[in-house]
Amino acid sequence: MSDDDEFGKPEPPVPSPGSRISQSDSRLPTADSRTGHQPVLLREALGFLHVRPDGVYIDATLGAGGHAAAILSVLERGRGRLLGIDRDPAALAVAAARLARWREHVMTMQGNFAEIDSLHAASGLPPADGMLADLGLSSMQLEEASRGFSFSLPGPLDMRMDPRTDTTAEAIVNDTPERDLADLIYQLGEERHSRRIAREIVKARPIRSTTELAQVVTRAIPSRAGLYNLHPATRTFMALRLAVNRELENLEAFLARALQVLAPGGRLVTISFHSLEDRPIKQAFLSWKREGRASILTKHVVRPSADEIRTNPRARSAKLRAAEKSRD
Repeated sequence: MSDDDEFGKPEPPVPSPGSRISQSDSRLPTADSRTGHQPVLLREALGFLHVRPDGVYIDATLGAGGHAAAILSVLERGRGRLLGIDRDPAALAVAAARLARWREHVMTMQGNFAEIDSLHAASGLPPADGMLADLGLSSMQLEEASRGFSFSLPGPLDMRMDPRTDTTAEAIVNDTPERDLADLIYQLGEERHSRRIAREIVKARPIRSTTELAQVVTRAIPSRAGLYNLHPATRTFMALRLAVNRELENLEAFLARALQVLAPGGRLVTISFHSLEDRPIKQAFLSWKREGRASILTKHVVRPSADEIRTNPRARSAKLRAAEKSRD
């Protein structure tokens, strides 16, 4: 949006949990035109969170605030509270402006959801009735060239979600031994051409920009690999991003602490975008079920509808899972 005052306009009313409406229903919040952010699986996430006007909720990965805005439009009808957390200060600033109209209901904090227990304790809020973790990149991060996440936009090889951290993608690309770099690209990017890619990267060092790296990776892929559904550099860039931000380690830490901040009967909803994220979530939910600590609400992973994918192509790989903490 071009005018800051636009953030003060009311969001469209959100459907009550469990109601039957289509993803294109005009009552659902739409993409924010300033950031391009369009919350993924919004209707489904709200349904599984079962938001109550007087409840306490946590958006553990606040991003541009799309999911949070939908939750808050329910909480404003009562005395509910929302804690929004993000490690990216730029995203936090955008979300804070977007959510300003609900200032009496929302609290934002910069932090890593891996420390969800201490962040929740610092907020002073009671145990949460629901928590959302929407993993991966936002459109805002991907489309800002200076952040270095995109292989199609020229920018520095940064990829840090939190600029206070030390490790950058440039350091990994230029300083990691070839064998270790190949292992990283294979394990975190699930890239079967990782050896070739690592070899070409080492030959081309030093590499300073995103587009330069993308060109090196593309040259490394043999022509006989056939047509890619994805850009050839996609998996390598994902691997570097996961490594820079320690995303899988942080996810494991979050899952180890998540139930501690939920009230009995509280719900956790996760949205992941690739198997390396979805797998530990699925395993954690199954472990909680075996231990009697939680029940699984999603018998099968929930995916976006064809309508949502058509309007928001980046939603195509999203996977939603939900669990409810035991009341015992």
